[in-house]
Order: sequence, then structure tokens, then C-alpha cells
Amino acid sequence: MKKLFLIIGAPGSGKTTDAEMIAARNSDAIVHYSTGDLLRAEVASGSERGMRIDSFISRGMIVPIEIAIETITSAIKAAPSDVILFDGYPRSFEQMNELDKFLQHDTSIVLESVIEVVVSEEVARDRVLGRSRGADDKEEVFNNRMNVYTEPLSTIQAFYEEKNLLQKINGERSIDAIVDEMEAFIKTKI
Repeated sequence: MKKLFLIIGAPGSGKTTDAEMIAARNSDAIVHYSTGDLLRAEVASGSERGMRIDSFISRGMIVPIEIAIETITSAIKAAPSDVILFDGYPRSFEQMNELDKFLQHDTSIVLESVIEVVVSEEVARDRVLGRSRGADDKEEVFNNRMNVYTEPLSTIQAFYEEKNLLQKINGERSIDAIVDEMEAFIKTKI
């Protein structure tokens, strides 16, 4: 049985870096996937799907749900270990509902927890605009991405809190402190 941990947070919250470090420390037992990395890899492949994905990502918009769900569930099922950290998902009420429906029907995957890496908008903005990775680093696109993240956030939080699955972690500390806390929490669940 696959144990799934979703890691959510604002753009620039550090969620991908945190998950990568935990997976690297536990490479025999934990694998990490980033929705963004999976989607960017598809764009880089030059495929027709990649071009469709790029038309959304380049504007800071959410990729259509059917593409995101297909990408995520394929990666989970093909994962080389039973503990999967998946960051950057869900990013909308619809994505959350579709994933929930999928997990209700596929009993080979259990959602263990949703970990939210909490940072202020100011910290997120400073981090994102201070790095350069592409079109998503422009202020206008950052503002759009931040709105896309924050608009459904309270609904997503309430949904997972009701299921007793939401765990919040302060993302405004040193990377080591954040990663140590997140890793310790994950290990209590596996």
C-alpha cells in the first residue's frame, strides 16, 4: 500500500526543497514528486500535452484537472517506494475533490497527511522574485500565482482539518529546522 503525503504552500514557501531533502535523507523508503516538476518536464519534452500545459503555466494559471490528476496518479502508482511526498497539490477545490474521489475508489493509496508549509506573502514574494527560473518569476505572474494559491486555501484547509489530516509547519525558519520537523512528523505516520 502506498502512503501519500501532500505538501502544500505558497509559491516560494520551500515545499519542494523540503520534500527533496527528506526524500534524499530517506532514499530507501521515501520518494518525492513535485507537481510543478512533472508538468515542467512534460513541457520540456515538447509534446502536444506539454504545449497545452505551457499555455497555462506561462500565465501562472492552474493546469486543467484531468491533466494534473493523470500526472499525479501515474507517478504515485509507478513510485519505486511506498511512501510518497507530493508537493504542489491540490491547488483548487476541484483538484481536492477529484483527488478525494480517486482515493476513495483506489484503496492501494492512503492519504496519510496534508502538510502546509506556512509563510507570509511578503516572504514568498521575496523568495520567488529573488530566484530566476523562468516566466513564473515575474511580479505579475507571482501575484497571479499567489491569488490562485490563496483563493481556495481556506476551503482546502477546512476540508483536510475535518478529516484530521492537516498539519501546519512554520516555513519561515531555517531549512534544517523545517525539514527536521517535517521528517519527524512523516516518520510518526509511517
